[in-house]
Amino acid sequence: MTKADIVAKIAEAKGVEKAEVQATVEAFMDEVKCALEAGNNVYLRGFGSFIIKRRAEKTGRNISKNTTIKIPAHNIPAFKPSKVFVDVVKESK
Repeated sequence: MTKADIVAKIAEAKGVEKAEVQATVEAFMDEVKCALEAGNNVYLRGFGSFIIKRRAEKTGRNISKNTTIKIPAHNIPAFKPSKVFVDVVKESK
């Protein structure tokens, strides 16, 4: 399912124009990105959490040059679904 599919389904279900739904979805995604960029987690009760995970420094290999490289520590965004979300998906199939 793509963002366009989500926008179309919400617009149809709620009787709102697609342009308005598109703007709302874009604004939601921008706010989540801004919150994570600022170092804050986003908690959506009954859905899940957008969190920041810290990856430790590690040694990697460049196989084309046969050398080792250091991969610095860095943050990555992650999504952790809520228990309700997980239970619904488990029960679905």
